[in-house]
Amino acid sequence: MKEKAMEAPRVVLLHSNDMHSRLEQSAKMAAYIEEARRTYGSDHVLTLDIGDHMDRMRVETEGSDGMVNIDLLNAAGYDAVTLGNNEGLTFTPEQLDAAFGERAAFRTVCANLARTADGMRPSWMEPYAIVEKAGLRIGIIGVTAAFAEFYALLGWEATDPLEAVRAQLARVRPEADIVVVLSHLGLRLDRHMAEQLPGIDLILGGHTHHLLEQPEIIGGTHVCATGKFGEFAGRIDIRLEAGTSRPVFDVEVVPLAAYAEEPRAGAIIEGSLAESRQRLGRVITVLDAPLPALNERESPLGNLLAAGLRRWTGSDIGIVNTGQLLGGLASGEVTAGDLHALCPSPINPCRMRLSGADIRRSLEEALLDGFIDMPIRGFGFRGFVLGTLAVDGLDIRYDPERPPYARIVSVEADGRELEDERHYSVGTIDMFTFGVGYERIKNGTEIAFFLPEFIRNVLERELRSPEAVAGSFRLRWTTG
Repeated sequence: MKEKAMEAPRVVLLHSNDMHSRLEQSAKMAAYIEEARRTYGSDHVLTLDIGDHMDRMRVETEGSDGMVNIDLLNAAGYDAVTLGNNEGLTFTPEQLDAAFGERAAFRTVCANLARTADGMRPSWMEPYAIVEKAGLRIGIIGVTAAFAEFYALLGWEATDPLEAVRAQLARVRPEADIVVVLSHLGLRLDRHMAEQLPGIDLILGGHTHHLLEQPEIIGGTHVCATGKFGEFAGRIDIRLEAGTSRPVFDVEVVPLAAYAEEPRAGAIIEGSLAESRQRLGRVITVLDAPLPALNERESPLGNLLAAGLRRWTGSDIGIVNTGQLLGGLASGEVTAGDLHALCPSPINPCRMRLSGADIRRSLEEALLDGFIDMPIRGFGFRGFVLGTLAVDGLDIRYDPERPPYARIVSVEADGRELEDERHYSVGTIDMFTFGVGYERIKNGTEIAFFLPEFIRNVLERELRSPEAVAGSFRLRWTTG
């Protein structure tokens, strides 16, 4: 909502969300923040981030355990941030303690996370913060998406975020002139929050990568968001209405494409890249022969990952989509950096019980171009297309000339024909539990997730076993 008054804003609130380690965009954001501080003065500028600043697909983030992101937030002078799932679920509590507890110069607010062991938050995490700018007391509440099952495996309890906001709002509202919620929940829940919880002035959103070029005004609440990857900065000029001194919000999103990177931020990125490459240069194994990886058909590296998932989870069968692998491995030394480059996703292993009928249907789909070439976005996936299925513990004969969904001639599990009514233990990936790609796999029951390991950790263990590497060349799919 544009305010007609031309006087300078009392406070300029700048916000970012879902950077996902687009570090150069963080450097541009830093330049925009610096420009605002030069124009209005530091006491009139409030800077906030709504989570998922970190993404381990980026070499600097992986190699520094997220410290490069903290350093960029520090250098830009952020006042407060909340955690996204890419912080909370892809880093261990110890890594978060080091990053947000020891390194961060800003305040971290998150009202719906606590340590399972004692029900307390770590000392560096607050449910809310009161920040004073230009004489205005601004209350800031943070909440993050409550992936409770995943958080529990890392020693966190994730509670209902809207109930957490309700509880903190009762404390914050009497102390603050303006109440802001940093919501890493997604647009649907942001709208619901605005409808159900009066007394919030601003909801700054993230998680679902939604861009609101104009705020949605629900009751007395402005719902705002800036999309993804730092393409836009969120800006809210806060003025006081003449006569009543009530806050008036002038909201916009500012494209950052034309901004140059702030020099200090650029230096942080450059230094972190050199350090990260050195750290990820550790040698995992030396291969006598290449391990190719193909999207469209069976290949050794895909087989190795499927076998690794089966062994890691103690299952009868291993299943994974080949699109998880962005390339193969050459002969010679294999480093941690090589594995990160070809498998940068934060996807975790999981185990489930899945019916023979659902396995058979998924195998039929894996022979169809519509599935193999299907683009996938989100859910931790960092590849491009779904790919076919790599398997272990199965021997499949198929006839490519037969009609779709009737190409499988036979499937054997442990030397016996796969039984449609029987349920088998399957080692696979958490992405499938969301119904992505091969949707029948989401029908699995008795699901167990394995955190904090990623599938590249599974590959690392398999690559150290000469027997496993040799076994990856055995064909699981044959025609006939």
